[in-house]
Amino acid sequence: MIIESLLDTDLYKFTMMQVVLHHFPGAQVEYTFRCRTRDVDLAPHFDDMRDAIGDLCALRFGDDELAYLRGLRFMKSDFVDFLGLFHFNAKYIQMRRLPDEPPGIEIVIRGPWLHTILFEIPVLAVVSEVYFRRSRPRPDYDGGRRRLAEKIEMVRRTNPALGFKVSDFGTRRRFSRQWHDEIIGTLKREVPESFAGTSNVWLAMKHGVTPLGTMAHEYMQACQALGPRLRDSQVFAFDVWAKEYRGDLGIAVADTYGTDAFLRDFDMYFCKLFDGARHDSGDPFEWGERLIAHYRKNRVDPRTKQLIFSDQLSFPLAIEIARRFHGRAITAFGIGTNLTNDLGYDALNIVIKMTECNGQPVAKVSDAPGKTVSKDPGYLAYLRKVYGLERTEAG
Repeated sequence: MIIESLLDTDLYKFTMMQVVLHHFPGAQVEYTFRCRTRDVDLAPHFDDMRDAIGDLCALRFGDDELAYLRGLRFMKSDFVDFLGLFHFNAKYIQMRRLPDEPPGIEIVIRGPWLHTILFEIPVLAVVSEVYFRRSRPRPDYDGGRRRLAEKIEMVRRTNPALGFKVSDFGTRRRFSRQWHDEIIGTLKREVPESFAGTSNVWLAMKHGVTPLGTMAHEYMQACQALGPRLRDSQVFAFDVWAKEYRGDLGIAVADTYGTDAFLRDFDMYFCKLFDGARHDSGDPFEWGERLIAHYRKNRVDPRTKQLIFSDQLSFPLAIEIARRFHGRAITAFGIGTNLTNDLGYDALNIVIKMTECNGQPVAKVSDAPGKTVSKDPGYLAYLRKVYGLERTEAG
């Protein structure tokens, strides 16, 4: 089996799922798969992917796994009780082979948000691992270990006064579960003072490191359909999050509508309430400068706030960002593909994004045009008008 535990996913899936259970239990959603890597044909691997997802639907949470979740301070007992009954239902995921249309397969997830929210991460991990198992049957793990050793040495050479902290955010596009596991164990052993933890809950439990995550774009997107009106959907999302977690898990995702719209809505109340924000598109240096200026404008000391960077990071870039903002804000870095799929091969740029909620289109308007998500050009144009956004093409 490729996925052996339902905990083998990112923490923010559970934190968002708890909000869904308590506030939006009846919401219906749709997710669609996209491969942004050109000239990749996944059709020959379709049967193996389908079989692995079938195995996923047979999994249940173990008692030890539920006990681990129950021990996390922000997980509520009724939610963990619900997970004790949870399993993936195959009727909510449809897969088709499309041999004449790139990337060769179609994946659509449709059903109750509460019962579909956990599909994204393990399904992407399955697609990535099956692809590499078949296309690279004799992986160059020695080369990967050399690259990892170079990154570790880079961290060791970094001035300790910088307080550089790095986390693993690489589940969805990892080369393999085995390699991901080895990376976490190596980082914990070699640079424990600089390794903040992992977004992967199963590996956090296995290795005794901190699980990391709060919210993702899908939560912000769904609130376009669940809130009172579209223009207030970002504020509505933050308000509901604060109602659920009462100041805990206070990292806001900042680019669902672009940074301009985020800063308009992230007022003094949210600046003080939330611990910080996460960058996921656009120029990280410009974003950091704007956030620091925004905190100061709202009479908040940016040195008390966290700036989390997670957009296509490499170790040199993360260290450069840390130096730029040292002493001006608290920085942390989530590195994904560059950490978990760096064996000398081109990783797949694959995503599964929410495209509908309660029968209406939803969209993400990123600071990077290639990350904008919408299946309905008319709705995307309307959203841009409502938020006063400059036009960029859907990617």
